[in-house]
Amino acid sequence: MENLAGATPPVPLASSRATLSPTPPPMPGPALVRQSWVDVAFVHWPVDPAAVAPLLPEGTRPDTLDGVTYAGLVAFRVSSSLVAGAAPTGAFGEVNVRLYSVDDHGRRGVVFLTMDADSAVVASSARAVTGLPYTWSDVSLRRGPGGRRAGAVRRRFPGAARGSWSLRVGQALGEHGDLERFLTARWGLHTRHLGRTWWLRISHRPWPLYRAQLLHHDGDLLAAAGVEPMVREPVSVLCSPGVSCFLLPVPV
Repeated sequence: MENLAGATPPVPLASSRATLSPTPPPMPGPALVRQSWVDVAFVHWPVDPAAVAPLLPEGTRPDTLDGVTYAGLVAFRVSSSLVAGAAPTGAFGEVNVRLYSVDDHGRRGVVFLTMDADSAVVASSARAVTGLPYTWSDVSLRRGPGGRRAGAVRRRFPGAARGSWSLRVGQALGEHGDLERFLTARWGLHTRHLGRTWWLRISHRPWPLYRAQLLHHDGDLLAAAGVEPMVREPVSVLCSPGVSCFLLPVPV
């Protein structure tokens, strides 16, 4: 992992429109973690960068597209997970609330504000090792007829945050536009752990994306994470059958 404490002063940054690559850079070594993410739903709202900046780890700031940043509610199943030197974990469902970040070195990524998982082992071990905000929760993700998907989460602790949603999967998205690339072409994440900010590299093939229609959404998952969207309705609803993902801590 890469320590960002005492990082150099911010460097001039080009627009994300120009610098977010649709494909990941080559991984510099063997992956530490390998996972398969399936039946993924991405629901995003625009948020004020100044309002969410205090929620990001030290040494990072909101990444923006045309002056706006985004908060995402993302749900998926992890069908397999393998950590180097350890036995594979079982499948589990995950729902996360996320923001988009850039650090003082120009590395763009994801910041997870909350991560609900229905595996107590995964939640406790991942939180202890990486500092990622996993919480053991009741998570239900379901497929229905006619391209319907539904999900629900209820946090066991702390508090009683909950959410439910349903959507209908539509047509495949051909070329990814600027917004789709901004939201999904993220080749790293920032996390705060042991008093420092860390960088974790992520690699996977570009997401195969489908347009989707949000039929229902209820709950307080975003509010519990400290996020207030600028509009009530999401501006982007996407689905994906999934990808295989590789994660690697990378030192400078």
